Parts: sequence; structure tokens; C-alpha cells
Amino acid sequence: MGVTRWIRRAVAGVVLIAVVLVAGTALRVWHVARADERQPADAIVVLGAAQYNGTPSKVFAYRLAQAKELYDEGVAPRIVTTGGRAQGDAYSEAEAGTGWLTENGVPDSDTVTVPEGNDTLLSLEAVAREADRQGWESAVIVSDPWHSLRARTMLEDAGVESWTSPTHSGPIVQTRGTQAWYITRETAALLYYHLLGADSVRS
Repeated sequence: MGVTRWIRRAVAGVVLIAVVLVAGTALRVWHVARADERQPADAIVVLGAAQYNGTPSKVFAYRLAQAKELYDEGVAPRIVTTGGRAQGDAYSEAEAGTGWLTENGVPDSDTVTVPEGNDTLLSLEAVAREADRQGWESAVIVSDPWHSLRARTMLEDAGVESWTSPTHSGPIVQTRGTQAWYITRETAALLYYHLLGADSVRS
């Protein structure tokens, strides 16, 4: 009887810890999503998303517009675009992003294209390598609100001091149902990253 009670208490304790961990992570995802930490930095890093033959998707275009706003405000002297090329694509996400920026008034000399990685972790590790080569120490990351905490965590782990300035418009932030789904996904992805040091989703 005593052993059974101990096992039940142990299981209940593990479940309670798991619930607190998941709930705490979800709360952090939500909190960072609502904040805008823009401040002077060495670079603005805009995370890639889908592109269609060199034309950014609507989600990606909102990210790029946010990055340009920060650039125009003088937050950083350059914008770094990220994202590799899917099989069969003529353009990488980073190349499509740079094209959009230059077409919308950002000088080509103030853009840095990092066309590597097919998930957040690989893309940000490539950014960190570029930062090391260029001597950059800090960055403001632009992505969707719910993606911001995971991206900031990964880039800081790669050695670049980071803040976030998420988009607050676009298809990903339109409905409560969409928001809830992305918070759930990002909570799971961040826990996966902390446990295994890898990325579980392409974003």
C-alpha cells in the first residue's frame, strides 16, 4: 500500500511539473509575442517564409515591411534576410526577401543575404556565422509574434545578443483560433529545442 501511494505521488508530481513547464513556456511565448523590443543594434534579421518565384508570400511580405520600418527608423544600418532554397526553387527565401527590400527603397549595400537553412535553427546559425565574420554583436529579429521567443532564444544561444520586433498584422495574427494554434505549436517547438537542441518545425 505504501509503495503504491508513493508511485501515485511520484506520477502526480511529474505530471504537475510537466503542466507547469508547458504552461510557463506558453506564457513566455505569449508575452514575447506582445512585446516590441526594438532598440539600436548591429543588424535587423528578418526570418524567411514562403516565396513564389522570387515574390514573397503575404506572411513574408509583412515581415519584410516590418524590417524596413525598423531600418527607416535607424534601428540598425543593415537588414539581413534569411532562408534557403527548397528543391526546385529558382530563388531562396533570402534572395526573394532582399529583392523585395531593394524594390521598396532599401539600398542594396545595406542588405545582407544569407540563403542558408530550411528551418529557423539552421538559418539563425548561418546568421551567427555571418555576424562573427562581420563583427556584429547584436540584432533585432523580425518574425511573426508567436515565433519570436524561439528565434531569439536560438540566436542568443548562437552567440548574438538579440531582441525582437514582431509583426502585429497579417494572416497569422488575424483570429483567436489562429493565434491559439500558433502559441501551441511554438510552445511545443521551443520545448523540443530545449530538450534536444534541434528544430522541430520549418519556419
